[in-house]
Amino acid sequence: MKRLIRLSSGVRRVVIAGGLATALAGTAGVAPVQAQAAGLRIAYVNYSQLIQESPQAQSAVASLRAEFAPKQRILQVEANQLKAKEDTLKKNEATMTQDQRDQAELDLRERYQDLARKQSEIQDDVNTRRNELMSELQKTLVQVVQNYAKQQRYDLVLADGVIYANSALDITPAILSALKSQGVRAPVRRK
Repeated sequence: MKRLIRLSSGVRRVVIAGGLATALAGTAGVAPVQAQAAGLRIAYVNYSQLIQESPQAQSAVASLRAEFAPKQRILQVEANQLKAKEDTLKKNEATMTQDQRDQAELDLRERYQDLARKQSEIQDDVNTRRNELMSELQKTLVQVVQNYAKQQRYDLVLADGVIYANSALDITPAILSALKSQGVRAPVRRK
C-alpha cells in the first residue's frame, strides 16, 4: 500500500492508495476511483481526553458534586453520630443491664442498616445523574466534532478503538478549542 502525505493549509492531508481507500470508499458510498483521485482527509480525536479536559465535562462534574454534596454531608453527620453512639455504648455497657445492652445494640444495628440503605439510594441517584450528564456531554462532543470535521472538510474522523495515530492527524486540541469557545452552559439540575 502506498501512502503520500501532502501539506494543505497547515493541516496534513493523507492520501491513501490501494485496498484501504477502496474499502473506505466502498463503505462511504463513494466510488473508489473518486476517493483515490480526490484523496481522503482523515483525522483522529482522543475522545477520552475530550471527556476529561473539556469545559463542558468539568462543568458536569462540578454540577454533580454540587447536587449531591449536601446529601453526602448529611450522611456523614449521621455516620459520625452513630459512631459516637457506638462508642458510648461500649463505654457504658458494663453498667447496663443485659436487656438495655441488647436494646441499644438492636437500635444501633437498625440505624446502621438504615444508613447503608440511604447511602445505597444516594449512590444510585449519583450513578443515574452521572449517566444523564455523560449522555448530554457525549451528544455535545459528537456534535462539535462533526461540525468541525464538516467545516475542515474531513472525510473521516476516528476516535475510539484507534491503537495509534500520528500526531499530525490529531485534531483533539482544535476540538478542545472549539468546545471552549462554545461556552459552558450549566447542566439542568434535577429536583
